[in-house]
Amino acid sequence: MQVTPSPTRPAKNRAILGQLSDMDMRLLQVFKTVVECGGMSAAELELNIGSSTVSRHVKDLETRLGLVLCRRGRAGFALTGEGQRVYEETLRLLAAVDGFRASVDDIHQRMGGQLELALFDKTASNPRARIHEAIALFAEQAPEVKLVLHVASINTIERGIIDGRWQVGVIPAHRNSPSLLYADLFGETMQLYCGQRHPLFGQPHNELDWDALRQWPFAGLGYHSPNMALSHQAQLTRSATGFDQEAIATLILSGRYLGFLPDHYAEAFERRGLMQALAPERLRYSCQFVSLLRRSPQPGRAAQCFYECLVKAHQRVS
Repeated sequence: MQVTPSPTRPAKNRAILGQLSDMDMRLLQVFKTVVECGGMSAAELELNIGSSTVSRHVKDLETRLGLVLCRRGRAGFALTGEGQRVYEETLRLLAAVDGFRASVDDIHQRMGGQLELALFDKTASNPRARIHEAIALFAEQAPEVKLVLHVASINTIERGIIDGRWQVGVIPAHRNSPSLLYADLFGETMQLYCGQRHPLFGQPHNELDWDALRQWPFAGLGYHSPNMALSHQAQLTRSATGFDQEAIATLILSGRYLGFLPDHYAEAFERRGLMQALAPERLRYSCQFVSLLRRSPQPGRAAQCFYECLVKAHQRVS
């Protein structure tokens, strides 16, 4: 998504927002969906209304706010600078509204509304992960709660939990924040791989060690993570950067880079002869996955219930 500069306009043309009505909230919901779908036409299926109606709602919101929020045309959909700020504030507002609803549900001693769960990618194929069992437990205890799952990077999930956009997160442990509560869930083994076209593929690796690896280009994650910590510690030369495991796998498959992947995820590539683990008994590391919950304000009953379901599901395995 592009963000284009906003045109300057005289202050006298600015609208005074005043009180927010139910219609304003509806327009903001439509705008949020348009941004996340990447355009008016793409949003019509999600919203179940025609693209002309979607466009009119966005135009009504622009009129209501006195701002140009987006550009649409042959070049595609792009937010203006003001549109980006309104989108970010919309996320905060809707998260606050959801939090209010959750608090009212707590007062009534029931669980309803929507629960936003954020996961680090490629957890489903990990045989040690029991997130699906936690979901089943939660669905039994809170059948009226609508569950929404997101997949994101570690840092994005942490920020989303802290600012209230998401309620529960699951990430590899890498550093602790005083704003978050943590519970250990499951482990994961990360192996170093090369692709079929790499010079090390099919070669003996008896002499291969961390020092020898520094001569080879390395593909690593581009944010604070166990992957980044290990690559810095081993002084590997990061020549390519990815922001999820899929990106790292693609770079490895090119045959130009070495990279770490979860062994359960890379197994399918190995079976097809597309990748090979290098000295798997030595060139590896382990990481522990944890669940996240915001400390303050106190999470709603649904979030606490799902957090407890995660812990219970993984305690069964332990």
